[in-house]
Amino acid sequence: MKRVFGAKKEKAPPPTVEDATERINKRGDTVDEKIKKLDAELIKYREQIKRTRPGPAQEAVKARAMRILKQKKMFEGQRDMLYNQTFNLEQVSFATEGIKDAQQTMSAMKAANKDLKGTMKNLNLDDIDRMQDEMMDLVDYSSEIQESLGRSYNVPDDLDEEELMGELSALEDEMGTETTADAVPSYLQPDKEPEFETELNLPPAPSGHAATPQAQAADEYGFPTVPRTTLRT
Repeated sequence: MKRVFGAKKEKAPPPTVEDATERINKRGDTVDEKIKKLDAELIKYREQIKRTRPGPAQEAVKARAMRILKQKKMFEGQRDMLYNQTFNLEQVSFATEGIKDAQQTMSAMKAANKDLKGTMKNLNLDDIDRMQDEMMDLVDYSSEIQESLGRSYNVPDDLDEEELMGELSALEDEMGTETTADAVPSYLQPDKEPEFETELNLPPAPSGHAATPQAQAADEYGFPTVPRTTLRT
């Protein structure tokens, strides 16, 4: 049958938004290159018009410049149209991606809802409350066990608090006395010189004056000097 009537040709898949956008962007780049070339030619013609004297030659250059300017305006219109098409395609692509994201979000939420329902079936609030009560009982029982194991042995319960405070004060006094007895003497402590005059109670040095009411002269060592006598001949 295929040999007689021939096989039906398969239709090519329609272009995607991404393919159409890429193709239009390439066309827009081509048009931009043409506009740049025309701008370069217009600059050359403008320089020629400045250098040419008014007359037929200058008018000819102006005519060529006007023709190039018209081509530029045409290409600029095509470029604007291509940019508008690209903008529309990008909006369509954005809307399509948003719909796909919404579908994936709904699928994920449905799957999570199903899993949550399956998990909640295995949980019972009464069982949880019962387990919490058992845990509290076990914690209380463990505290009682620890308290029982921590009891002290051979310690009388009827101790007088005043007697304990008295023993503590006596112990502090004994510790203070030992500390004073073990202290280093002042004359052995560093950075301190012994006060020999105070410890030995030495009398003050003689002032060089005699005990008599009349004052006598003294030499450089503090002893009274002997008065000199004049010899008479």
